[in-house]
Amino acid sequence: MKAIDRPLPHILNGASQFVIPVFQRDYTWQAESQCAQLWRDIIGASRTKGEQGHFLGSIVYIPTGDNAAGFTQWLLIDGQQRLTTIILLMAALRDHIEETGWTGGEQDPTAKRIDAYFLRNVHEEGSRALKLVLRRHDQETLAAILNKQATPQERSENISENYAFFREQLEKTDPSDVYRGIGRLLIVDVSLDRLLDDPQLIFESLNSTGVDLSQSDLIRNFILMRLPEKQQTALYDTYWSKIEALFRGSEWTFDAFARDYVALMSKASKQEKSSEIYYAFRSFFPQLKERLGSFEACLEHMLRFAQYHAAFSLGRGVTGDRARQLAKLRQLVDVPVLLVMQLFDRRDETTSLTDDEFIEAIALIESYVLRRAICGYQTRGYWQIFANLAYSIGTEDVLAKLKVAFARLRDSYRFPTDEEFRRALRENDVYGLRVCRHLLEGLENHGSKEPSDISAYSIEHILPQNERLRAEWRQMLGDDWKAIQKTWLHRLGNLTLTGYNSKYSDRSFEDKKTIAGGFSESSVRLNKYVRERSSWTAQEIETRTRHMADRASGIWKALAVDKQLLDAENQAEKQALAARGDFQSIPMSEEARIIVEALRTKILEVDDDVIELAEKKSISYHAPNFFLEVLPRRYRVGLLLALDFDELDDPLGLAQDATQWKFLVNASHEGGVLLNVSSVADIENAIPLIRQAHAASED
Repeated sequence: MKAIDRPLPHILNGASQFVIPVFQRDYTWQAESQCAQLWRDIIGASRTKGEQGHFLGSIVYIPTGDNAAGFTQWLLIDGQQRLTTIILLMAALRDHIEETGWTGGEQDPTAKRIDAYFLRNVHEEGSRALKLVLRRHDQETLAAILNKQATPQERSENISENYAFFREQLEKTDPSDVYRGIGRLLIVDVSLDRLLDDPQLIFESLNSTGVDLSQSDLIRNFILMRLPEKQQTALYDTYWSKIEALFRGSEWTFDAFARDYVALMSKASKQEKSSEIYYAFRSFFPQLKERLGSFEACLEHMLRFAQYHAAFSLGRGVTGDRARQLAKLRQLVDVPVLLVMQLFDRRDETTSLTDDEFIEAIALIESYVLRRAICGYQTRGYWQIFANLAYSIGTEDVLAKLKVAFARLRDSYRFPTDEEFRRALRENDVYGLRVCRHLLEGLENHGSKEPSDISAYSIEHILPQNERLRAEWRQMLGDDWKAIQKTWLHRLGNLTLTGYNSKYSDRSFEDKKTIAGGFSESSVRLNKYVRERSSWTAQEIETRTRHMADRASGIWKALAVDKQLLDAENQAEKQALAARGDFQSIPMSEEARIIVEALRTKILEVDDDVIELAEKKSISYHAPNFFLEVLPRRYRVGLLLALDFDELDDPLGLAQDATQWKFLVNASHEGGVLLNVSSVADIENAIPLIRQAHAASED
């Protein structure tokens, strides 16, 4: 790397060309901010006494490898905004001089000098003719200005407006002052050696604050910067530009995609902070390249998952039933995105998930989220729950394995049953829940071939919220009207959807039915039961609540899982745990260890499928369900059996009712029977009781 302080114009003079890499962002400087400040700096430098210059920053570049005798081409790593703006100012100065006929002294600028020294390579043709080549439509607009051609139809606003800004300033300024000021602009000219320098590391150090560049900018540069210019262009056009297009207009979603993609591919155990997405990607990418083999394979893979992410997060590229089901889930929650991407991949790449199964899987996720919200269960930690589900579904029998994974969630994150769901819908207020509208919309339109457009509707309380109910309502409800209103106001049966919320207000029930647009004329399906009622009391609300709860449990279905698959998965997990178990690390006395070693041999003879797990301070046995826990004591061993004490056949009277203790020292499981083994000789009497517990666990 060579770094030299020098006047900015010197790096442009000569047969050379600076090319903005395709991975760089577009030209972004604004006329009234950055350009205006640069103009003031130039005029100030021009009027400073002596030869004192104005420091503008650094320009960092590296050879493209596409050079020839007398001509050098550079990739501009850092300094695009500054250099482009100077080129625009030089073009404006050239055109101003030419159009006004201004002439100065021998050292002053001429249109011909400016064109030859700073804008064009006069002895080159075609793509080498201009000293600066930008990206896409920026380049088309810049080339039109430098070549004095008509502005393209899809022009770059910043290029056009900044050129016009400088033309306007030049109308009231002496060109010689501007030319002198430009000559006094100083930069740190940094040229890199492609064989010795890492342009990405240098780029990061120059942009370490992250103020100017987004996370997507940094990631794009990281992937493409080290590649030769032709390969950069090919990979950008084939893959990266398509990824950018998926998230255009929603750049924050690209950052979310990068975060979620890294998490899914690396099976992350936590969600990265938004400010650290780039660093996580930088650490992960070498592993991806090693796995897939090439930069092109990595970008192809990223594009595929970007399409999955955009389909869910933005609804792009999907139609029909898939689009509708994804939209319903997205309306509820965005955190299952890792699982959704994994399901897309299983459907497209492994063909282990049909279209119908994919839709069923998305509906299952929606049901899980909605049921838990209605039941009031915790949502904290959902990211990790859905991430773990994504990691666990494998590549075969995906839908069945997803159901098994849901069934195996720990109790605090369990999939609510129909009984729990219906009870919550019948007994709890739902109006204040974030999912209330989603619930009502589903009840309104589910299963209909002609769904109603209810996007402009609002939630209506049939029995009004006003604490000072009208006389008609008080008379209908009776003396306990206050208690009835308090109990039933926000229940599901008292809620509906309408476009006439303000018109209904707190009118009487009869008025709400008969006014223009009232319930009697309503096309909303939810209002059918309401318009058929002659009164609206606790009885009608309770009946409607019950009917709606029953229908909801049919729309957002309960988890139905194959018990054999569930048992097999539980068995496999226990076997894996058993293989990793370290029985020697369980603390116990020598007396207890002698008994335990002899006991283990006898227990494992009960059945070939018995699994032995080393817990922290005990040993548990499963076949596949838990049936026995061995609890080492000082001079003996306790046996906790998964049996009800009343069901035990114990002719020797060895056992005790374990439920008489609130808690058993060192126990990790629950059981109803406890017996003590004080010596190896006692084991023979204990084995028949252990066999009973084993047999009961298989029922």
